[in-house]
Amino acid sequence: MSSFYDWVAIGIFAALIVLFLQRSTDEGPEIDSIWHYLPPSIGCALANYFGNDGRDLLAIAVLGVTLAYVWMVLKPLYRTPRG
Repeated sequence: MSSFYDWVAIGIFAALIVLFLQRSTDEGPEIDSIWHYLPPSIGCALANYFGNDGRDLLAIAVLGVTLAYVWMVLKPLYRTPRG
C-alpha cells in the first residue's frame, strides 16, 4: 500500500463490498446479482496494476470507466420503495 492507486482501488473495492452486502440483506426485489460486481472489481485491479506500473493515464482512464460502470449499472444511490 504505497501508491495513490493502491488506496483508490482499495477504497472503491471496499465501497463495492458494502454496496453488495447492503443489497444482499435488503428485503426488496433483487436488483442485481453478484456477477454485476465482477467488472468493477477487475477494473480496480487493472487500474492498480497500471498505476503501479507507471501508466498513469491508462490507470486514470480505467478508474473512470470503473466508476462510470458503478454509477450507471449498479446505481449505488437507487433506493427500493418499502411496501
